Amino acid sequence: MSITDTSTASWNPEALDEILSNDEGRPVLFTNARILTMDPLIGTMTGADLLFVGSLIVGVGPAIVTAAGDDKAIVVDCTGLTIAPAVVDTVALAGGRGHRSEYVATLTPGNTPDFLVVPDEFAADVPSAVAALMTRPEQVRALVATGRPVLWAGTGVPGRSTAPEAGIPAVADLTGSPRVGVWIDRNDFLHQELTADGRYDETRGGRPHAYQGRYWIDGDRIDYLDDLGFWAYGEFQGDELHHAGYVMKLG
Repeated sequence: MSITDTSTASWNPEALDEILSNDEGRPVLFTNARILTMDPLIGTMTGADLLFVGSLIVGVGPAIVTAAGDDKAIVVDCTGLTIAPAVVDTVALAGGRGHRSEYVATLTPGNTPDFLVVPDEFAADVPSAVAALMTRPEQVRALVATGRPVLWAGTGVPGRSTAPEAGIPAVADLTGSPRVGVWIDRNDFLHQELTADGRYDETRGGRPHAYQGRYWIDGDRIDYLDDLGFWAYGEFQGDELHHAGYVMKLG
């Protein structure tokens, strides 16, 4: 077990190396964090731990670190940092799920470890934590998708896995769709171009190609799969597109 220092400029490089070379199925523990689980029973926890093995969360809560040595876990100290789901359950945020078993994209044992690690000041809630990924990627300590690091210390992980193709639906030809075009938020910060071939390209704060990937529209729902490998969601409400806290209209 090794606990590394969150104050280092590169933020836990030894832990990253251990995770990337973990071929033995060792548990990985992010400890001493504030965790926004989005689970209605667990809620938000402070000074807590998130434990996962492979692509499965197996524990969330305080004091899991006490068993980390016995389990030969890879331990990442997250003091002063917040862990939040990387995929936002927008229905849950709006209070639209009736039973705990219906909640998706929560940091709950049994779910997939898809999460962000960001400084507390950028994570008042889940939407602001996700917004930090979009607007302050250099501040993101980690983006983990299905248990594998995608971003670490604000930069892309060398040799990171690309999004799996299995099970990914084909992109429909959206030629003539009224939702194809450039969507612009109220503050003119985010420009999200949806093209007829099912690709999106975002300009953020004048930074071109900040995020790019594929998208699918199902009714009023839009699903995004970024080329970095993470998923995001949005919703069309009349002539508005709501995504990650932004409200956009066609330009």
